[in-house]
Amino acid sequence: MRIAIPVAEGMLNLHFGHCHAFALIDVDLESKAIVATREVEAPKHEPGVLPLFLATHGANLIIAGGMGQRAQEHFKNHGIEVICGAPVKSPQELVKEYLEGSLVAGDNVCDH
Repeated sequence: MRIAIPVAEGMLNLHFGHCHAFALIDVDLESKAIVATREVEAPKHEPGVLPLFLATHGANLIIAGGMGQRAQEHFKNHGIEVICGAPVKSPQELVKEYLEGSLVAGDNVCDH
């Protein structure tokens, strides 16, 4: 499984559309372990671009602080699950919490 997280300065960027990069973290669901991490520069933000971009990078899940409803639908159409309302933490911390089942997602911080 590959998890994508929008980042700025090594931490979750609350609004995925404004990030400059994505952390792509490969995990082994059976052992609940991170097996690889890399960062890719985000393309220019335009409607519908990021879901296709992350799908071509093999993402299965995106963890975000906030995301508009239309963007969530675009991700779903590309087979990418979305978790919104994640707190500002490092990508590794967020993935570890996700794997442990302890990731607490709050309110979607995006209002569009």
